[in-house]
This record gives sequence, C-alpha cells and structure tokens, in this order.
Amino acid sequence: MAKPVLPPAAPTISTPRERVDLWLASFESALSDRDIDRVAAMFAVDSFWRDLVAFTWNITTVEGRGGVAAMLRAQLDATGPSNFRTTEVLEEEVPERDGVTSALIEFETATGRGKGHLRLEGEQAWTLLTTMEELKGHEERRGPTRVNGAVHGSGGDTRSWAERREIEERELGYTRQPYVLVIGGSQGGITLGARLRQLGVPALVVDRHERPGDQWRNRYKSLCLYDPVWFSQLPYLPFPDNWPVFSPKDKLGDWLEMYTRVMEIPYWASTTCASAKFDEDTKEWTVVLDRAGQCVVLHPKQVVLATGVHGRSHVPAFLGRDVFRGEQHHSSQHPGPDAYAGKRVVVIGSNSSGHDICQALYENGAEVTMVQRSSTHVVKSETLRDLIAGLYSEDALAAGMTTEKADLISAAVPYKVMSEFQIPIYEKVAERDKDLYDRLEKVGFKLDFGDDGSGLSMKFLRRGSGFYVDFGASDLVADGSIRLASGQVERLTEDAVVLADGTELRADLVVYATGYGSMSGSVADLMGQDVADKVGRCWGLGSDTAKDPGPWEGELRNMWKPTRQEGLWFQGGGLSQARQYSLYLALQLKARYEGIATPVYGLAEVHHLS
Repeated sequence: MAKPVLPPAAPTISTPRERVDLWLASFESALSDRDIDRVAAMFAVDSFWRDLVAFTWNITTVEGRGGVAAMLRAQLDATGPSNFRTTEVLEEEVPERDGVTSALIEFETATGRGKGHLRLEGEQAWTLLTTMEELKGHEERRGPTRVNGAVHGSGGDTRSWAERREIEERELGYTRQPYVLVIGGSQGGITLGARLRQLGVPALVVDRHERPGDQWRNRYKSLCLYDPVWFSQLPYLPFPDNWPVFSPKDKLGDWLEMYTRVMEIPYWASTTCASAKFDEDTKEWTVVLDRAGQCVVLHPKQVVLATGVHGRSHVPAFLGRDVFRGEQHHSSQHPGPDAYAGKRVVVIGSNSSGHDICQALYENGAEVTMVQRSSTHVVKSETLRDLIAGLYSEDALAAGMTTEKADLISAAVPYKVMSEFQIPIYEKVAERDKDLYDRLEKVGFKLDFGDDGSGLSMKFLRRGSGFYVDFGASDLVADGSIRLASGQVERLTEDAVVLADGTELRADLVVYATGYGSMSGSVADLMGQDVADKVGRCWGLGSDTAKDPGPWEGELRNMWKPTRQEGLWFQGGGLSQARQYSLYLALQLKARYEGIATPVYGLAEVHHLS
C-alpha cells in the first residue's frame, strides 16, 4: 500500500529577519494575485496602514482589515506594487505589547520606488508604513547621477552656470510662469522650494520679509528652537557637527538665507500676496503680488501656503484696549527687552512665547507679571533631550540611527496610538522633574500633561499650542522673580490690566502672547471665505480634546496632501516636518507637472470651517 503524500512542512522561522521576509513574500504574492481578502487577513484586527503617497496619492491611514481591503480595492490595480524586501530589522520596544518585530522595508510601484516600516505582532501586521521616495524616470540628480556643471567646447549651450541662473531669475514670473507658487518663505517654503528645484519643477517662493531668514531674525532676541539640532536638520544640507544643540533664532535665520542661495531656490523677498483666485475652466490661479512696490500677476497651476502652523496673530478684543495709555503689542511684534528696563510689563499668556518674553524682560531689569489664563504643559529642555528625543541624538547617530531611518520609524507610529507611545515617557518626565512641578504648583501655576497625559508631541499635533519647553523661565516663575497672576482678563484701564477677580496689574507695556488663528485665516484673506470654508480647518487630528474637536481625522487636517480646493496645498509645521513632508508634497506636485495619473484615495471630508 502506497504511503500517503504529506503536505510539505511549514518552514521553521527562527529569526526576526526570517519572520519579516516570509510576511513580505506572502504579502507580495497576495497583492500580485489581487487576492485582497488574503491581504487583509494578514493584518491584525486592530491594525493600521499609513500611506504617504505610494498607494493612495494622499497622506492617509486606514484602520483594520476593512480599511485595508477598501483601500486596495480602489488603488491596487493602479499602484502595481512589487519587489518588497527587508532592509533592516530593528530593536524596538513597543509599550504594552510583547513579541513585536519591527523592520525597515523597501518596495516598488508602477510609478515609483518606496520605503517603509513594518511591525509584526506574531505573524500578522500591526502597523505598516509605505512611503513614496522617488518617481521612476524622474529621479533626482544626486550622487552618481549628479549634473556635470562644467561647460566644455563650443557646441550646444555654452552659457556659464551664473549666466543661466541670471536668465532664470530674469524670466521666471515674467516671461515664464511657475508651475508652483509657494507663499511663505521660512523653513516650510524653503525646503519645499529645494525639493521642487531638485525635481525640475518650475517653482517660485515668495515672502514679505526683506531676506530669507527674517521670519526668525525679527522675533524677540532670546528665541531659540526648542527642538534639538538632530531633530531639525534640513534636506540635502545637514547642520555641521559644531552647530548648537538648540539653534538661536538669528543663527537659524542666517542658515536659512545661506540654504536658499546654495540650493538655488527661486525666491522673491519683499513680496506680498494681495489675492489669489482659481479658474475652474483653465485650472490655474490668478495671483496678484506686490513685489517691492511692483504689481506682478502670476498664473501658476498649483499654490502652496507655507505660512507655518498658524495664521493671523490673535489679539483678544479686551474691553479698554483703546483707553490703555501704555504700549501694547502681540508677541510676534515684540522687539525684545532692551527698551523696557525698569518698566512694568504684563505678559498675557503662559505658553512658549509668554515664558520666553517674560524671562528676557526680567533678565533686562523689567518688572514682569505673567497672566496665566489656562493650564500649560511644561517640560525641561534637558529632559526633552534625555527622555523624549531618543531617535534624534548624538547617541542615536553613533549607533547608526540616521535621520532618514529616524523619520521612517517616527512616521510609522499611527496617530491613533501615538499617545500610547507617549504616555509612559511623560510619566517618567513627571517623576524626574517632580521638584520643579511641585514648586510651580505651590505658586499657583496650573500644569497639565495634555488631556490624556501624552505630553508635548500630542499637544503640538492636536492644537499647536499649550506648552513650554523650559530654558530657565520656570525657575523664575517658581521663585517669584516673574510674578504670576491667574485668571481671565476683564478689561484694561488707562494704566492697568484688570482680571475677573478684580486684581489690578499696573502696566507700562502689555504683551499679548495669545497665539495665532488657524492657517485657514490666511486662505480667507487671500482667496475669500468661500474657499476657506471649502477647505475647512487646518491642523489637528480630530482627537476630541481641547481645541481639537472631533470627529477623528486620522491625519493632520489638510497638511501636505490634496485639499477640497483643487490646486491648493499646505506646507506647515516645524523644521523636522518641513524636512520630511516636503518630499511627499513635492512628489505629488512633480507627478502632476509630468502628467502622471494620481488617483487620490481618501480625500478628507471637511468637518470644521475655518
């Protein structure tokens, strides 16, 4: 009697690398077979797939097996993914989860090449990140493919590099239209301009200041970045290894100006935008600019607002502002402390700008009172370095953690579970700096760690405000050097700020460190309220926490991705986000410039008007 034929034994998986390799092979096979149900079954029930352009031509996160299946039904045929491979298995601790295997991956699609990150829990994917890194046939001229630069012989174009640059500067915006107009020339506009330059997309960056970097130079003199240098690198040109840990604002301004020149970014300074209107028939914008007194009208196909996280300065309409006889201005207009030695100053606001301005005023001999109207999250700068910025540090670099790797790992944490990663860290922060927090609470300072204890990063993503990274002002508040008053402002008199409980704070100067409105306000100013409402609110996740109303969005509203207004994009955030997300925005714009099909999946609904 013949022996029964037994099925081949399942391969023995002995290493994390083999586990990842087997999952990717099975994943690619199911994708190739267009077996979407089989693909979905490879994800855990509570899984997340975050895609940055590669599959969705969008920045979006799908949740669970149903979300994976729905996205693939819409996008798989057009995407044509293949050649998935493991590049590195990582040692990564995941809060509250055991047995998680993490790896960096690479893959291809029909139109591009991508990188990503995979977390397996057992044999199923818990999180997957896929990002587009370059478009096939439109790769950047870098490394071995860099341009020659020299001009040889008498044939062809014999103009020098400088001559060609001069012609471009003379023609772009006049006899040649930019395909992309970037409004706002700080780190967001500059990094996007550099990306587009490398990709060969005709683009122009405009800004109202006299020089690139003035956005930083013109702010109060004590300002420094609160993000450390390793976190704040720009694309193509990293900071030198003698750069300060926390960049002083004037040094950063000089770097941005140098960067603009070296990267040859077409940049119009002293230029304001008066209006912008989109023509639905021609599919182009009519943008009216004032360039140092000269009216220039442009017709770009794409407009990017790169004006930061926020829009217009917010100054509360307190009763009595018109009768106050002293000086008053918003923190964005604060010139520094030098003129206020011996003066009585009331600073309304207890977040980053409020603390920085109070500290500089006190150290220059002013009598300063901070008015705290709501609680603030405070974290010491050295604690931020030691406990929070682990992927971006000197130790991380020494261990082989490049900025590119760190960006992928960071981006691979879905916003839905990011607070789970952050809460244990901030529990350690609270324990480590308990003495400071006790002293602050003793003088009446109201502290918080976010609605759910997840700290600074989530506050920034949810609302862009409500925190202070301590460079010394907290000790001055705790010991009474900076006086503290709590409560709402009722009115101003001729010489005082009066709180709701009747407290009168005598003042020669009132500084409104009261934040900014939404970026949507800039849309309303330039394009009209109808366009602002069509686009809706910018920034925030829909976490249903303070200043971030639900429903859940899954990604930052309107940032770096298609919006409900055709041809309108947003580039915002700090230097780290400018570095990373400028690539994904630039690739979306490049694809449209080249006429590559870009079927967008998951165009976000508008839940909140500007």
